[in-house]
Amino acid sequence: MALYLTEAEVGELLTMDMALEAVEEVFIARAAGEVVNHPRQRIHFRGGSYHLMAAGWPDRGIAGSKSYVAGRNGTTFQVLLYGTGGEGLLAVIDANVMGQVRTGAATGIATRYMARWCEPRVAVIGSGFQARTQLEAIAKVREATSAAVYSRSPERREQFAREMTERLEFAVEPADSAEACVDGADIVAVITSARDPVLLGDWVKDGMHINAAGANGWSRRELDTRAVAKCDVIATDDVDQAKIECADLMAPVEAGHIRWEQVLNLGDVVTGRLPGRTEESDITLFESQGVAMEDIAVAHRLLQLARERGVGTELNA
Repeated sequence: MALYLTEAEVGELLTMDMALEAVEEVFIARAAGEVVNHPRQRIHFRGGSYHLMAAGWPDRGIAGSKSYVAGRNGTTFQVLLYGTGGEGLLAVIDANVMGQVRTGAATGIATRYMARWCEPRVAVIGSGFQARTQLEAIAKVREATSAAVYSRSPERREQFAREMTERLEFAVEPADSAEACVDGADIVAVITSARDPVLLGDWVKDGMHINAAGANGWSRRELDTRAVAKCDVIATDDVDQAKIECADLMAPVEAGHIRWEQVLNLGDVVTGRLPGRTEESDITLFESQGVAMEDIAVAHRLLQLARERGVGTELNA
């Protein structure tokens, strides 16, 4: 029988450490050719859109999909996990929290392999649902000493700073502008719903590592062309998916400032086949699209732990 996990149960089981392990493992497997990842498909309709993405990891015995409807009343996510050996449906998982944590974990893995080794100052542009796990994941892989946050709402950025200072036990300060936020930063996370760039190339300095995780549609950009063009190393979680929905990269490619051939799959960086940086002064960029292989990897870990702990509801076939 399949197991159903609610948002509350996922929140009880899933830790950032678990997600970091699962996401790193699936990137390694993808680089070895063991994982198939299908880019997101979208169906648009009046008032919203339906999104579906899928992946398979036969060596691990799993395949699955994440789907969701986005509209005026918000978005809810579900993951369906199947066995590839004829077991049928293994799990149905409410995936809002899971998506928040796995998106942070992807940033954490990119930061682990692409950012300079230092006690970094971190900048976060965005203070919403996803921003908290971006900073948490970065703090897991680097010994951050301080952080700044900027978003358009003073109240939200101040609340974010208070909450994350308490959670992470280092100072997180609200900034009055995006430029002030990234000034002096070693690692930057951009996680917004912006249509127009919020991180400009004039602010990007030598040695900086940037994680751009908010824009996964052709009409949304977080970095301007100059910021992308200044980067010495650019990686993404899936180049094929980036080609159809990462406007941060699509626009500079179209303008002739970068080529798709220079954009790396993060799995090749994680395995060491390609370098995440070669010099301390390199500017590095990870464009996170949020891919299905990350979802099924984390979902499988959740299912195993839920079975061990007797958490969840059995669904009768």
